[in-house]
Amino acid sequence: MAKKEMGVVKGLFLFVPLLSSVFTCVLCARELNFGLDPFYQLDSVPSVVKDFDLKRYSGRWYEIAAFPSFFEAKNAVDTRATYTLKEDGTLDVLNEGWVNGKREYIKGTAYKADPSSNEAKLKVKFSVPPSFPIFPVTGDYWVLYIDADYQYAVIGQPSRKYLWIISRKSHIDDKIYNQLVQKAVDEGYDVSKLHKTPQSDAPPPL
Repeated sequence: MAKKEMGVVKGLFLFVPLLSSVFTCVLCARELNFGLDPFYQLDSVPSVVKDFDLKRYSGRWYEIAAFPSFFEAKNAVDTRATYTLKEDGTLDVLNEGWVNGKREYIKGTAYKADPSSNEAKLKVKFSVPPSFPIFPVTGDYWVLYIDADYQYAVIGQPSRKYLWIISRKSHIDDKIYNQLVQKAVDEGYDVSKLHKTPQSDAPPPL
């Protein structure tokens, strides 16, 4: 094979994985765009927390349970999110999980969908893939329930495709967990899809 032809073939071998990665990111972006479905009834969306305090909400939260999703590894453990309030009223977001002992993470931003509202309707924005950010992806993040001390929360979004139960601690007792699950049921979620997230007795270091 001529040297020029070999160069073309080599270039194709380099291009195909890149193209595949871009295609995967497009699919991921479409999946992460978890707003309202086109035919979803607007009068049946879940209710959200009122008088929501971003400052009290900031800090670390552990994923206790969640609906399986395209953008979270099925075998991830010790999954958690850390929110840091900035001076402009937005939150820096750090989502982390460990897969086969390796830390995987993505950074993003969260902000109130309507700055003038006291409702817990946020938008979250990430750029994917994390290692080489290309595509900005924005989705709804609604706090459906949070206790008075901001220790436990139920997170969802309008179409009810996604659900998270989170806590300040990596483990909660069954009574509290069942109460949080019932909150999701009350908002119309199919909790049969809910999977508990494995959390270590000693969470990974900061």
